Formats: sequence, C-alpha cells, structure tokens
Amino acid sequence: MSEYRATEDEKEVLEKYLLQFLNLEKRYPLLPGIKNEEAIAGLMGIEHDELRKLRDRFAANAKEAAIELLEDGEVAEWIEKLPFEKGDTIVALGDSITDDLQGWFNVFQHVLEIGLDTPDLTFVNSGVSYDTSTDALKRLNRDVLDHDPDWVIVALGTFDAQRLHVAPDRPLVSLADYWENMNTIESTVAEVTDNPLIWMTPPPVISEMLEDIRLFNFNIYEEDLNGYREILTGKKGYIVDPLGERMHDEDDESEDDNLPSAWNYLSDGLHPSLSGHVNTVKELIRFLALAKDPEEGSSFETPDDYEPEMD
Repeated sequence: MSEYRATEDEKEVLEKYLLQFLNLEKRYPLLPGIKNEEAIAGLMGIEHDELRKLRDRFAANAKEAAIELLEDGEVAEWIEKLPFEKGDTIVALGDSITDDLQGWFNVFQHVLEIGLDTPDLTFVNSGVSYDTSTDALKRLNRDVLDHDPDWVIVALGTFDAQRLHVAPDRPLVSLADYWENMNTIESTVAEVTDNPLIWMTPPPVISEMLEDIRLFNFNIYEEDLNGYREILTGKKGYIVDPLGERMHDEDDESEDDNLPSAWNYLSDGLHPSLSGHVNTVKELIRFLALAKDPEEGSSFETPDDYEPEMD
C-alpha cells in the first residue's frame, strides 16, 4: 500500500468539501476490498483513525440535529401521523445531498428511531454523490429493488441541471430525459410496492457561491431547477416541497425574500449545511403527515423538448 499521506491543505479540502460525500463503498460496491476501511483511508492519504474520527463526527452531528428537531412540538406530533408501519423498509434514492454523512436522510432516520416508541423500521441510504437521474436509473436494481422496499424516496434532479463549463448552453440531462427517467423509476418501483412514491424536489442552489468554488466544473441555476420541479409536481404520490422553498428561513432579514438563506448551505452554495438538512427533514415529515390523498397525484403536460421515439 502506498505510503503517501495527504498534506495539511489536502486534509482541509477533504474535511471541508469532500469526505462527507466521498463514500466510495457505495460508488464502487463490487471493488474487491471496498469494505476495508483502512484501505479507503489509504486512498485518501489519511490514517484509518482519522477517517473513522471524521465519519463518526458527521454521524454524531446528524443524531444531535435529530434530537434538537424533536424538541419542536409540531415535529413530535407529526411523526405520530406518518404512513409507515412496523417492519417497513425505507429506501432513499438520491445524489450527494442524500449521500451526505450528516444529510437529511440520516437525520430523518434518527428522528424516527428516537422519536417513535417502537419504530421497527429499516433505512437504506442509496444516495451516491453527484448522480443524475440517469446514473441512479442504472443502479435501480442493486440499490433499490434488491432491498425489497416498502417505501422509496426519490431525491434527484440537482445534478441533472448542471451546466458544464465546457457546454454551458444546456443542462446535462434534458427535461425530456429526466421525464423519461422519472417515469421508469416510478413504474419499476410500483412493481415491488403498493405504497406511493415520495418525491423530493431539488433544493435551490446559490449559483454565485457555486461559481467561486474551483473544485467543480459546472454551475447550476434556479431557472433550470424549476423545470425539473415542475415535472415532479405532476407525479402521483407525496410531493415534498414542490416550489423548492425549504431553504428559505422565515427569520431571514435579507432584502430579497425569494433567495435561500446562505447559512443553510456549505460554502459551495450547493450542498446543504446541517441547518439546511434539518429544514428538509421538517418539510418531509410535514408533507408526509399532513398530505391528503397522495394516490391521486395530478396531471402534467409533456416537456417542450420531449420527442417520442418513432418506430
């Protein structure tokens, strides 16, 4: 094994920008030795105990956030009205916002495990960092269906909307392809569970902050994200935060009330901070507890750029 060790600057980048999303075990599940955490630490150029300490810290942050969220009387009341039953398996299919070690799904899991008297639920985090809906569709069998889920939360679209620096004239995944991908995910999941899907819309992105981060070779804009949200709002099932407002804080005194609050993000303006993830969990619980007739859904029109294949 290589004796290379990360410099202090590289460790800082790992800790601030990469490590909580760098879950190689999920991106390369078939790689021999991938379950060897010591080997993974070596790939990152850090000691095993450093990796374990950082991962444990993120996990502790998620648990502490859940405990604080349960102090909200509304949340404590809402979790008693959630549609889950004992023995249910809940799978989250998403990108790095889901894959985050202190992300919304981990906080959500802690909220239910701590807040319910007898939760008896299985949680499977199938988020893989920076995945588009096309990437997620490729691993649907292994990462969702093989777990025999009772409930599936789909949280995709942020990275479909990325405009690469080398091709800034269009989003990476067109609305037509996103529409098709969501339809395929929906119909395939319906074969293994009768419960409606839970659709999590992409959160806003602060593009100006993202532009300042050299780590990324793309940008994401709110006008593009709105197109993906509109597709999801036409789906049957639970539609969580259809307008993408969960990163706005009521007590934010900024001049533009339509902008998300910067403290709900990491420094890239893309990935939510712990407070942003808590906002997401609260919205998720609220929508699940208070939604009426999720089976009904609503109709939606075909995207403008959708061209069906001709036989």
